[in-house]
Amino acid sequence: MFLGLKLIRRAISAVFSLILLGVVGLAGYVFYNGKQIDLSQTDAIVVLGASQFDGDPSPVFANRLDRALDVIMLDVAPVIITVGGKQPGDRFTEASAGRQYLIDSGLLPTQVHSIPTGTDTLSSLQAVAVYLEKIKAKKVTVVSDPTHVTRAKFILEALGFEVTLAPTLSGPGTGFDLNNLIREVGGTLQFLALEQWGIDAPKR
Repeated sequence: MFLGLKLIRRAISAVFSLILLGVVGLAGYVFYNGKQIDLSQTDAIVVLGASQFDGDPSPVFANRLDRALDVIMLDVAPVIITVGGKQPGDRFTEASAGRQYLIDSGLLPTQVHSIPTGTDTLSSLQAVAVYLEKIKAKKVTVVSDPTHVTRAKFILEALGFEVTLAPTLSGPGTGFDLNNLIREVGGTLQFLALEQWGIDAPKR
């Protein structure tokens, strides 16, 4: 009996050790991806939404949009896709606020497409995938905060797209603080362990 309990404890300890090792490894991968910049040519730039205030992007969102603007100016892709819905009572969606910000910054309306859908990263990118399929895009550049790009990469790859990353380089949302890292590691684990099994890649 005691031998059996000891074996069970060892098995439980081994499982927890493996889980801990996996979490630490994923945290390292999130940190690694947040430093990767690939400006090779793609079919579209996808900039993830964040808070907006009556049509004005929050500092974090504006920082992502500025980065996307820099990237398109390097001829990485012909179009930027902004995405994100709105909270109850809001007049504007994140997507529309982002699109207007980019147009006000000098882009042509034809260079920016907004998808006013999604309340989280997964639902937003699922909506983006539908549009990417319509324009026959296969490879996309993701722009977001350094801790956020890994989750977006996993989601878009699961949806059937090749992904390159162009995280923000400085400014609001760029830091690798503990809260951001914990949130994104948790969100990525949730996607990998649970959510990815319920999504289908677009049929080409």
